[in-house]
Amino acid sequence: MAQLERFAEFRAPTGGDDDVDAVAARMRALGAGWPPRDGVAVFNRVYLSVTEEVGRRLDGGAFPDARAALTLAVRFAERYLAAVEAATAGHRPPACWRPLFQYRRHPGVSPLQFALAGINAHIGHDLALALVDSCRTLGCEPADLEDGFDRVGDVLASLEERIREELMPGPDLLQVGDPLTHLAGSWSLERARDGAWASARALWALRELPAVAEEFVERLDGAVGLVGRILLTPLPD
Repeated sequence: MAQLERFAEFRAPTGGDDDVDAVAARMRALGAGWPPRDGVAVFNRVYLSVTEEVGRRLDGGAFPDARAALTLAVRFAERYLAAVEAATAGHRPPACWRPLFQYRRHPGVSPLQFALAGINAHIGHDLALALVDSCRTLGCEPADLEDGFDRVGDVLASLEERIREELMPGPDLLQVGDPLTHLAGSWSLERARDGAWASARALWALRELPAVAEEFVERLDGAVGLVGRILLTPLPD
């Protein structure tokens, strides 16, 4: 799959990261170098919380197949870290991530928008590719990773609710027709997860048709990037 291989070029050298603690440490190091209001920093804090929670659940035995869950979590994180590495080096990250890097310092974009745009890119695009990466690493089928996929998704769902509570202005400041309320309510983590699962299964089925798979990934990347650009629409004060 040429497109999958091309995207793998964005993956930063990991030095053999094979556990959640290693990728979490990299996220902490990145966050320490960015201003708190920076849009990528906002998402990085959110994702670090997810990664730490997955690590705690792995340590606590919450995943029946710990090796599969660990592989998926690390491959998933590497996709985000690769996008950061590409942007930092002056290269073009996947289209799904470009809006967040382009608007990261825009004063008219709220922290909630930054967080949702990052989650959209990571779930809508990266999760499907990470699942395929994991299947190749483990020598299994997507169906074999469904339990781990669902359990990691449950962590994301619980944190998404907290993110909305923490980053959304208080109800006294919002009205039904408020643009931020509209934008925040127009994106669904559940639908994004469903789409990622369907995309991963499609890519796996297309693994013997590299030209079709390449086009599929390219279209997926562009579609997720378009949603991200909409989520980052600058809003009036």
